[in-house]
Amino acid sequence: MAQDHIGGIIVSSFEAAGRTASVSRTTNETDITLKLNVDGTGVSELETDVPFLNHMLDLFTKHGHFDLSVKAKGDIEIDDHHTVEDIGICLGQTLREALGDKRGIKRYASVFVPMDEALAQVVVDISNRPHFEYRAEYPSGQVGSFDTELVHEFLWKLALEARITLHVIVHYGQNTHHMIEAVFKALARALDEATSIDPRVTGVPSTKGVL
Repeated sequence: MAQDHIGGIIVSSFEAAGRTASVSRTTNETDITLKLNVDGTGVSELETDVPFLNHMLDLFTKHGHFDLSVKAKGDIEIDDHHTVEDIGICLGQTLREALGDKRGIKRYASVFVPMDEALAQVVVDISNRPHFEYRAEYPSGQVGSFDTELVHEFLWKLALEARITLHVIVHYGQNTHHMIEAVFKALARALDEATSIDPRVTGVPSTKGVL
């Protein structure tokens, strides 16, 4: 069990078994329980106060062949920022816990996904070195009530807590919804490939002998 105290009482607890992990995180701003199975079948159970994020997490789960359960309540009367950010934190933490010592994984992936007129690319390295690069310009600042700047917050916190190198590039597009959807689908497929087991890999895929 790990405990963290930032700006109030924050309690985070982990459970991990196989390539699954769960985390509970309670702060003065959010209350989140999240469970991830890396080797799932694309089943999602999502209860958050942010409908657009529910949509993105649902397709992320489906296209990554993960199983994902999220129950989240947040201070959306202020805005969606804390809820989206903290779900990204929890997803990153469970991904890191579920992968353990990363023995046998492919580690790298680069995926392009089109969504009608939009094209997104996600490149990932399960590196234990958190880094995030983001190249995206959206025609609209909102999709419905969802602020598009929150895509950056979600992805950055995911990369930081999962300790992965993540590059996200939206090459072009005209519809903001399509562009963000392409990002989440590409993210799912890249993580699915990078975390998959390669029978040719002995130990971890690094000359250092550890990731």
